[in-house]
Amino acid sequence: MSDSINYGELMHRAMRGLMKELLTEIGKNGLPGEHHFFITFDTAHKGVEIADWLRERYPSEMTLVIQHWFENLEVFDDYFTITLNFGNNPEPLVIPFEAIKTFVDPSVEFGLRFEDQEEDDIDIDLEEIPESPMVELEDAPEPAKGDAEVVSLDSFRK
Repeated sequence: MSDSINYGELMHRAMRGLMKELLTEIGKNGLPGEHHFFITFDTAHKGVEIADWLRERYPSEMTLVIQHWFENLEVFDDYFTITLNFGNNPEPLVIPFEAIKTFVDPSVEFGLRFEDQEEDDIDIDLEEIPESPMVELEDAPEPAKGDAEVVSLDSFRK
């Protein structure tokens, strides 16, 4: 077992799980109400499959808008597939969850941002945390009798 907890990785897994669940639901039932998604991803990431002309136009990152027209949205363990319309040209895309940089639903002001693990990795080394002084129960001072004050909450109510 490691001497540290990788909270950054745990949070990323949880946030990706939330995205997977949302996209799975949207793939089955469509988008409810005014919801729509902006998903920015790294086009150079291993496993990203996009048309060559899209890769040439967006060599480092691209933002997808999932709103009015999309087809074939399927979610898998490590990636999702979707067909989107680019200038009346339907294009199939394969996007690994690891490639996603941001996920935003502007209709409800909700967003997730994924940092590179090297930059975001905050490991806490449990060996470096100083021990807290502990007070043994028998060493704790006894509360003085008569020092407690009873406050009526009625004086704070309107």
